[in-house]
Amino acid sequence: MDFSRSVEGIVSFAQNNPIIVIVLVLGLLFFMYRKPKLFFSLLGLGLLLVGLLYLIMNIAGSGSEKRKALTQEEEQSETNR
Repeated sequence: MDFSRSVEGIVSFAQNNPIIVIVLVLGLLFFMYRKPKLFFSLLGLGLLLVGLLYLIMNIAGSGSEKRKALTQEEEQSETNR
């Protein structure tokens, strides 16, 4: 999961659906105005969860790359025998 690919997906969605984005932003601004403590608590929790998801995907990606390298190495050693 590449960070730039995720940002491109969000920007693409915002460009293709401007009305949905405007309504969402207005709702978030209203929520921030009415209950700022809850808003920032939920925002912090959301950012923490996104960071955790990114970390898990990054670790899983490096593990799958090592697995591919090991299987290719094993196939090469079998063909050399």
